[in-house]
Amino acid sequence: MAINTLNTDSRLLCRMGEGEQDAFRLIYNKYHESVYTFSLWYLKSEIEAEEVVQEIFLKLWQLGTDAAKINNLESFLRTLTRNHSLDILRKRAREARADVMLAVSWQENHNDTEERILLNDTRKVLQEAIDLLPQQQKLVYELCGLQGLKNDEVAERLSLSPLTVRTHMKLALRFLRTYMVRNTDVAVALILLKLF
Repeated sequence: MAINTLNTDSRLLCRMGEGEQDAFRLIYNKYHESVYTFSLWYLKSEIEAEEVVQEIFLKLWQLGTDAAKINNLESFLRTLTRNHSLDILRKRAREARADVMLAVSWQENHNDTEERILLNDTRKVLQEAIDLLPQQQKLVYELCGLQGLKNDEVAERLSLSPLTVRTHMKLALRFLRTYMVRNTDVAVALILLKLF
């Protein structure tokens, strides 16, 4: 049975080497599950195992006529899969080490004083912007945005409809975003845009 499989694989590899896609498809259908399972055993990641399958069969196809020189296709695919999976594991380890080094470096270079000054400056600019809001928008923003009240609560407190409160809040936020972008550092503005 094993000899018959080797003969079949050899014929398929010869045909595949000549560019027959049907032969490649037969090989893929026969071995893709074992390549996937073997890679998954190493990587413990279905996505990465799928990528390994694609890489391995792409390499096999790219061998062209050299594919006919493969004596034992199953063993060849197993070796390729193991080596490629180990490469991914090594890459993961390098990236993890780099992440740790970056984290340490970031903590060492972290400047609390500079950040505190930047934050205080940003707060001053934000307060300037709030002071420039029309009275009703300013009141709604302070109640909703700063005190954390819900639109319905603010509407009841100010004798407004919830829709009017929502509109005032929307207009206030739009003005504050625009003002902050124009009057603060770009990086700070980007962070604030996410907050608003």
